Amino acid sequence: MPSSRFSSSFSSPDVSVTIDMGNPFLNRTVDGFLKIGTIAAARVGAEEMFHCIRKGSISEHKLEHSLKKMCKEGAYWGTVAGVYVGMEYGMERIRGTRDWKNAMLGGAVSGALISAVSNSSREKVVVDAITGAAVATAAEFLHYLT
Repeated sequence: MPSSRFSSSFSSPDVSVTIDMGNPFLNRTVDGFLKIGTIAAARVGAEEMFHCIRKGSISEHKLEHSLKKMCKEGAYWGTVAGVYVGMEYGMERIRGTRDWKNAMLGGAVSGALISAVSNSSREKVVVDAITGAAVATAAEFLHYLT
């Protein structure tokens, strides 16, 4: 019986910008900030463009508002990513091993730090630490699966 088979592979483009800060901790932190900050800004830009197209008009005020929103979101999510990447790398250096526990601890510390800066409730800080640990651990496990 005749059969056919389709085989191919997909690869994502490798876009790397290296900024050498002279320290591996700083290098990873800045890299996380730039990559995730850029993604967050691009997401906001795409949303804003969609809203302008849907309305059928764009104004200088709307453009200025969109750029400010892109910068704010990019800076926020870039900072979150930078703190997480730095904490995970710090945990790796402190523990002397590279495993999922670094992601969990880095996520917990990052979640607690970011929450403590923006919230005053101890309970919210603890919940955000648990959430950060859970998300980082899940992401690490998913990374191992692929």
